Amino acid sequence: MAGRGNKIDEPEAVQGRLRDLPRGIWALGLVSMLMDISSEMIHALLPIYFVTVLGTSMVTVGAIEGIAEATASIVKIFSGALSDWLGRRKLLAAIGYGLAAFTKPVFPLASSVGWLVGARFVDRIGKGIRGAPRDALVADLAPAQMRGASFGLRQSLDTVGAFLGPLFAIGLMWATANDIKAVFWWAVPPAFLSLALIIFAVPEPARPTRPRKTENPMSLGGLKALGATFWWVVAVSGLFTLARFSDAFLVLRAQNVGVPIALVPAVMVLMNIVYAGIATPAGFLSDRLGRQGILLIGFAWLIVADLLLALVPSFAGLALGVVAWGIHMGLTAGILTTLVADTVPKELRGTAFGAFHFVSGIAMLAASLIAGLLWDGIGPAGTFLSGAGFTALALVGFLLLRERLNPSKTLDGEGEASL
Repeated sequence: MAGRGNKIDEPEAVQGRLRDLPRGIWALGLVSMLMDISSEMIHALLPIYFVTVLGTSMVTVGAIEGIAEATASIVKIFSGALSDWLGRRKLLAAIGYGLAAFTKPVFPLASSVGWLVGARFVDRIGKGIRGAPRDALVADLAPAQMRGASFGLRQSLDTVGAFLGPLFAIGLMWATANDIKAVFWWAVPPAFLSLALIIFAVPEPARPTRPRKTENPMSLGGLKALGATFWWVVAVSGLFTLARFSDAFLVLRAQNVGVPIALVPAVMVLMNIVYAGIATPAGFLSDRLGRQGILLIGFAWLIVADLLLALVPSFAGLALGVVAWGIHMGLTAGILTTLVADTVPKELRGTAFGAFHFVSGIAMLAASLIAGLLWDGIGPAGTFLSGAGFTALALVGFLLLRERLNPSKTLDGEGEASL
């Protein structure tokens, strides 16, 4: 099948525009945006509701969140493989969004911690079920020459939801005189609109062929079929994730440098606005100029962000560091996901995205634990300087990966291995 493959570092140049992207890609982006608006309206207030209304301890809140996110990471790897085995990406993605939508009314109706924990748990299972099939669906629907732009658009719209949700929550809290349950009810409609969009506006691609060597994508043969280049991408991404610990540390740094508590959420709003604005153009540029150069620039911006946040403990340093953090997210998150689609056979994309998200989730957990220990032991500067160090290691790993991204180890426009 060699001979038709595009070099990953130099994708076919296109004069692509946003309107050239398939309607299904736009619909998936809006699905993500609406569900994020709904989820973030709830998640922005849920810890406060747990502690102030229901009297839950901070330790319990932390345990609930940790278990919920770990569950989502574990479910992703199995849902991705199942989407390959069934050949029904949209079905699994819709089930995941459906579970999330039907948990939303539980939050305002719940009268005890148990109900809220159950709803949060099911919501994260839904996230785990939909994540890998949705990303594989983007890869299946996207024109090969606009794959980076497609992932960039979905990432941008998802991030728009991530900052609109908390903004809506703040506005509604003001309008309802701090009635948290009323805000939770306002989160219900966008969740069900998201579910309706994926059911009626997103097409199910033609069923891909089964894995060539095995009927079970999670078997040793199925995982080997993903190829060494893919596992290099996963390893480098995991190392990079160790450098890019939880965004919560940006909020903590804001509080540490003296930002008033009422204005602390503005840090995440600023970061996500920059992130959303960069991700789509970065995707288009990666289709025209190559993925590798954009990623290297993104890694460099994370080092800049970490150095600013570590060494300039002032409002100006914080603002510049947060902007740099948003730039690095926009330049890397969607393109790393695109590299997964670039480096695996079409019929194993679900398995690949499941493995990629699982490793990223575990790395994020480890990164946040390391960052927290350094914060307590050394201080904020130690946390962010360690992030710069891990980023430098990820850069070395990526330079080694570049040697593997050559025409003999890439995939053609239809996702078939060029062997």
